[in-house]
Amino acid sequence: MAKLRFAVRKFEPFERAMEACWSAYQALYPSDLEMEFVPLDLEELTAAFFEKKGLYNGDWDIVHINTDWIAAAYESQGLSALDSMLLQQAPEGGEQAWPESLKSLQRFDGQVFGLPFHDGPECLVLRKDLFEDPQEQLRFQEDYGKPLVPPKTWTDFLDLATFFTRPADKLYGTVFAGYPDGHNAVFDFCIQLWSRGGDLLPDGVSIKLDQPLAVEALDFYRSLFTTGKGLHPESANYESVQAGAAFARGEVAMMVNWFGFASWAQIDAASAVKGKVDVAAIPAAEGGMSPSLNVYWLYAIPEGSRYKQQAYDFIRFAVGQQQDKMLTLAGGVGCRYSTWHDAEINGMIPFYKKLADLHDTARTLPQLSNWPHIAHIIDETVTAAMHTDESSLSLLAKAQKKINTCL
Repeated sequence: MAKLRFAVRKFEPFERAMEACWSAYQALYPSDLEMEFVPLDLEELTAAFFEKKGLYNGDWDIVHINTDWIAAAYESQGLSALDSMLLQQAPEGGEQAWPESLKSLQRFDGQVFGLPFHDGPECLVLRKDLFEDPQEQLRFQEDYGKPLVPPKTWTDFLDLATFFTRPADKLYGTVFAGYPDGHNAVFDFCIQLWSRGGDLLPDGVSIKLDQPLAVEALDFYRSLFTTGKGLHPESANYESVQAGAAFARGEVAMMVNWFGFASWAQIDAASAVKGKVDVAAIPAAEGGMSPSLNVYWLYAIPEGSRYKQQAYDFIRFAVGQQQDKMLTLAGGVGCRYSTWHDAEINGMIPFYKKLADLHDTARTLPQLSNWPHIAHIIDETVTAAMHTDESSLSLLAKAQKKINTCL
């Protein structure tokens, strides 16, 4: 009897959706096939895939892999190309089911190595009930001399974070995911850099951290943590899921985080802010442009799997229109056009229609096979900035030397 092992991104809505998807699949296609779902957090996933060689040795038959790691998996021949199976049995709607922004990063040398699972660019997530409260609006106008509206600049963002921080009420202006896992702080640093008009690859070829705009970005981000002004006190210990959970508990007025945490907080029965959530563009520096970041999750089949066809059959079912919608209703973010425009989804999550606009301005991280290593160097730099007095310029210069060696 065959048993598939599935490395699932650890997040309760994902886990719930995958279990429900498997039950629906078994009901439609009864068999003796078994499935073992293994929820793993980010660090556990990267260790399972690369350090423990799980993509190559048969440990896994299906994986959730994000686009940060896909180049490393491809260049190390860790994933199975799906093209022949896509040609024989295409998913519902074919390639036209998804926007181009969710199809490009898993393509290498004309081959496809994954299908979209979960999406949701970074955005500003906010408590609509607080921003629309007449008394809050009056108080903010009196204190700051400007209207209470979603912030357009980082200066406005800091004012609002300070205004809404009320520890006695267990409310804080904002939360950032500062836990050093090689991801969240790196994303935040990139957003700070982009919002100032900077670029990780200013010459289009080489990573460059020792640049003035990168110093400004790191100075701003470290000041959030060193002053703690307006910041949830657990920010240094939270990764993105925990930060999103703090927002859903009603402890945070606004945050820069993934769209998926906004939709989850909006519809989850346990959310203290259910029905009170909205999203907006991420703030920018004065004169800068609002940035967003597009990192998405894929279903993929490891090269070491002995059950590639069975794995693909399930994935093909899982990316179908109904299952993509069910993922969204469970608290994830579906990837298909049909889900984005679904009347029921937009009725429950009125800001869902903004997803396409976020994609229009979203940027992607460099598609380098050694990006995970570079990301950890950046992450170590951001962490050092949060916990030492060494100048941002010095820290970034040291990081640049490490990256040059890596490259």
